[in-house]
Amino acid sequence: MYWILKTEPNNYSFSDLEKDKKTIWDGVRNYQARNNLKTMAIGDLALIYHSVGPREAVGIAKVTKEYFLDPSDDSNTWVAVELSFVKWLKKPISLEQIKSYKELSDLALIKQSRLSVCPVNKTQWEFLLCL
Repeated sequence: MYWILKTEPNNYSFSDLEKDKKTIWDGVRNYQARNNLKTMAIGDLALIYHSVGPREAVGIAKVTKEYFLDPSDDSNTWVAVELSFVKWLKKPISLEQIKSYKELSDLALIKQSRLSVCPVNKTQWEFLLCL
């Protein structure tokens, strides 16, 4: 499967992931996003999307550990996954670009703009990477 994961670059950017090599993707506090994290499998790929500043997808990460209890949550309600750095995109993909293509009009990134963990089907993924 494929995903778009939103992050605020002033909190944790794709540059941080490149430097760290891998990270725990935690702090998700939305039930639908949590359920999406629970369906992630080792090897799934994700576009990392900076949701503040220039809103754009900037790089690709890979799921390296399936969901586990979020260590930043004392209620045992929320989950996290582990991600590793894969590569930077040759050119960032802006939200404006994404919205301009009818082929991407069904993306959760557009239809559910507050969702921080968004599924992407194979056709959409390949289209995004061609941008």
